[in-house]
Amino acid sequence: RTTNIVNGMHEACGRWEELNFKVTGPDHPITAIAGKEIVLPCHLLPRMSAENMEVRWYRTQFLEVIHLYKDGVDHYEKQMPSYQGRTELLRDGIADGNIALRIYRITPADEGHYSCFIQSSTFYGEAMLELKVAGFGSDPRISIEGYQERGIRVVCESAGWYPEPEAQWRDQNGQLLASSSETKSKDANGLFQMKISIVTTENANRDLSCFVRNPRLNQEKESTIYITDVFFPRVSPWMVAVCVILALLGFLIFPAIYYFWKKHKAKAEEPMEILDLVNNPSLPQGWARYLTTQFFLSLVDVTLDPDTAYPHLILSENRKSVEWRSQHRDVPDCPKRFDCVTCVLGYEGFTSGRHYWEIDVGDGTNWGVGVARETVSRKGWIHFSPQEGVWAVEECRGQYRALTPIEIPLSLSKSIRKIGIYLDYERGRVAFYDLVREDPFFTFTAHFTENIFPFFLRRLHESPDWLCREQFQSITRGLCDNWCQWWDVLHPVDGAACSK
Repeated sequence: RTTNIVNGMHEACGRWEELNFKVTGPDHPITAIAGKEIVLPCHLLPRMSAENMEVRWYRTQFLEVIHLYKDGVDHYEKQMPSYQGRTELLRDGIADGNIALRIYRITPADEGHYSCFIQSSTFYGEAMLELKVAGFGSDPRISIEGYQERGIRVVCESAGWYPEPEAQWRDQNGQLLASSSETKSKDANGLFQMKISIVTTENANRDLSCFVRNPRLNQEKESTIYITDVFFPRVSPWMVAVCVILALLGFLIFPAIYYFWKKHKAKAEEPMEILDLVNNPSLPQGWARYLTTQFFLSLVDVTLDPDTAYPHLILSENRKSVEWRSQHRDVPDCPKRFDCVTCVLGYEGFTSGRHYWEIDVGDGTNWGVGVARETVSRKGWIHFSPQEGVWAVEECRGQYRALTPIEIPLSLSKSIRKIGIYLDYERGRVAFYDLVREDPFFTFTAHFTENIFPFFLRRLHESPDWLCREQFQSITRGLCDNWCQWWDVLHPVDGAACSK
């Protein structure tokens, strides 16, 4: 009977303790190192077994389960995805009411508040604690990036820090130095990486130290570099003298080389003669390559496209010349044909590269030559200009002009018979050369994005003054149609001169 009374007293005391237990945790934040593990302490007072209780670790919300222990088993299926495989409830002290939780592979995302919740069959309680994360990053790596502002640009880099670190330069006496630039960013794990730079000169600080400090841990890492004289750019007196002498030689040699080139260019009509010029040992270094790129451009064999020719233009059998005929040709009105301006395009276009061709205009008048883009308008009157996709020059009744929105008069030899055209597609240049004087007389600049074709304009030999483009700038399609009708009345033929 005495034994039963004692057992009953123990059971009553146990129930009384269970009804009055409390859950306790640390009263200060716990700091964990990123990438390491941490144990979050939690225990029951008074000490008692928690083996048959429910233990729930969670974040701010009750259902945000980090770890759940119930009925003597860990329920991992209830965990938040970010904690799966990273938690462990320590069992070695659970019989004494110690329900600490270990978290592996700490990341900055783990920082925050945690709740330790315990529930028995008759009572429950919980404690809250705060976890802080700190990342103690890599040793600073110092490198020299190059020269800047008559000095040397030195860069310091480090990664793996949390929270945002403090980075600074110091001299050998520990004095702070101003950084010329500073950048910070986060990696995929939320850790900071930083980069600071400084420009130092020969007369300034050469003994540089880079410090990176974690403000939460109050710890820092340091790297030092000393820059010797050999890294600093110097200009010695003899080097200055050499540069001056070379500059003077350049001023003396350049006119001679230019004269030499001009003198021999006209004679260098055959490839072997050009090779003799390029291989001349008296040429300075670099000029041979320049002359090669200038002389060895492939001379384009231009043929004309009959499908683009205006009906009054007649092409030769080999399609290398064109002339005006008063008789209108009955030709198909294909989309490529000019129906109201007396033009024809080359058969092949260019989408890249450098090209050169020559045009013999002979004693003819009222012509225009140049290039045009593939999408130039073929139907109706065209205002010849770069805006319309035409880069050309013209002769009309003895006057030479560049076909621009505001026509530019050109000063050319009255006896000009041959014109060279140079197209540099990538650089956007169209240059025209007077082959009598061997000089360029006009250059267009442009930005090409499509096929570019040789362009030819051929008016009737005795064009009236008003047909010259200077007085014809504002003609519309309607006026063009009237001009075509007027021409048909004077020269009746089968079919219309302009396709409507």
